[in-house]
Amino acid sequence: MRINKYIAKSTGCSRRQADELILAGKVRVNNKVCEDLSTLVFEHDDKIELDGQDIKLDIPLLYIMMNKPKGLVVTRSDEWDRKTVYSILPQEFAFVKPVGRLDKDSEGLLLLTNDGEMINKILHPKYKLEKVYQVIVAGKVNKGQLTKLREGIDIGDGITQPAGVYIRRNDERKTTLKFVLKEGRKRQIRRMLESVEAKVISLKRTQIGEIQLGRLPLGQWRYLTRQEIMFLKKDK
Repeated sequence: MRINKYIAKSTGCSRRQADELILAGKVRVNNKVCEDLSTLVFEHDDKIELDGQDIKLDIPLLYIMMNKPKGLVVTRSDEWDRKTVYSILPQEFAFVKPVGRLDKDSEGLLLLTNDGEMINKILHPKYKLEKVYQVIVAGKVNKGQLTKLREGIDIGDGITQPAGVYIRRNDERKTTLKFVLKEGRKRQIRRMLESVEAKVISLKRTQIGEIQLGRLPLGQWRYLTRQEIMFLKKDK
């Protein structure tokens, strides 16, 4: 089996992502760094490692949710040596992948799995899976700002799709907003609020589709329930 196929099948990543890992020198075959994409490996004869961890084809599918704290980056390894979400997961979960992103300064619901098919399904634009966020901004948010946020606003890479934006609490010092989005551009909510001159104090994702963060403590994780997994697998 080609090395990229082996990595993709054992970790849930795509072949293209597997190629990138190989070319970055993160893969070792029989204790030697492998950067040759044409390398053939044999499951029962060769030792294959990714980032120093043995990887096997018989790894079961895992489905996890985490209440991500601020200060952690959502990546397996970071070039600036910042602390990642994997630092608070057991070592045997080193090969689950995040479904979407939360930036370093955001917290809340993060899904992780090694089921590549499910990841692609959740992230594909055609399913328009709703994501819910609680956002606190400095000062009051006025009707004009709300209208722009709801109807769509240019954030530099095009106009955002219509969004649900609702005021939960509002006073002179800060406003608590509920955002409901069906798209997921990089730092989208922060960029939307910057475009209407609103400063974010905190940002927390609370829900993805039918899956809710609930009372899961900050920095903790749990397995998804059978019902939650079935929701993610069904055709939207």
